[in-house]
Amino acid sequence: MIIYDKNLKEGLTEFGIEIPLHHSRAATTFEKLRRHRLLGPKINHWHIKNINETITRKDLLRVHSKEYVTRLYSDKLEDEIIRTFELIDDNGQYYRYNPDSATLPLTQLFDRLLFKVAGTVQCGRVALEKEFCFAFGGGMHHAKRDYGAGFCLVNDIAIALRKLQAENLIRTAWVIDIDAHKGDGTAVLTEEDSSITTLSIHMARGWPLDGEAYDRQGRLNPSFVPSDIDIPVAAGEDHLYVAKLEEGLEKLLGNGTPDIAIVLAGSDPYEEDELPSTSELKLSLTQLKERDLLVYHFLKAHKVPRAYVTAGGYGERSWEVDWQFLEWALLDNL
Repeated sequence: MIIYDKNLKEGLTEFGIEIPLHHSRAATTFEKLRRHRLLGPKINHWHIKNINETITRKDLLRVHSKEYVTRLYSDKLEDEIIRTFELIDDNGQYYRYNPDSATLPLTQLFDRLLFKVAGTVQCGRVALEKEFCFAFGGGMHHAKRDYGAGFCLVNDIAIALRKLQAENLIRTAWVIDIDAHKGDGTAVLTEEDSSITTLSIHMARGWPLDGEAYDRQGRLNPSFVPSDIDIPVAAGEDHLYVAKLEEGLEKLLGNGTPDIAIVLAGSDPYEEDELPSTSELKLSLTQLKERDLLVYHFLKAHKVPRAYVTAGGYGERSWEVDWQFLEWALLDNL
């Protein structure tokens, strides 16, 4: 199943934000699937048209601090968005941001992001019922308890899992993060919680691991809090990526299989990705298909319901990664 709600927009240009995150990633992928000679006629069997979940403050408060959630629902919201999306540089100048070109107020972005969270929750529900679901949007894995980071205002992965746990639909979960960047926020938010096991395969260097590991008081930088399984891939090790991932997946089985797995299927390890901070990892489409089929087959073999979200992917060609995986996965499920 695929959740594609035409009301969920991925782009940022209408807010004056010039980060190369394009709606075409979802729209182009869906259109190609809709026109597929085998999948098109069966669209009613695999397409979920609407996101029906509603996300409340209570849902956010299971993951984020009361102080932070209060700021998000106050006149401080715009400040939080500017900081999270890094729209002002150290000199106080706009960075990748042109408010004069905006057609929507910046604060309206919060509603769009909550809609993405709702899509992740719904994706989890469908996966529990149908075994496989893919939702466009979601994967905001850098948000921490008290603040947003890395274009992630709230952490939809943790919010979705905590909501499903609160409703007694699941007890345990895996988070398999194959985005280019370390899933630092999710690692922090689930630290010392044995009910959620996190795996992150990511660039060994670069953001968010480009700062100091400890501050002057000896406190650990939250971005360096380890996942349960971290798989750093150094520049030039692209050819080892799939083998490293396979080894990491096998380690997940140490405590048995979970009730659900959420996969952050980032397309930003793609060699054609346009975000500068992904430059340490350059995988070909062939390697990315190997990656995606490896994860898919691993979870299916162990009968783990699998909920996929798109996570990072920047530029006009990011859709190619989703398309090649979804064409295969939908045919497999049908």
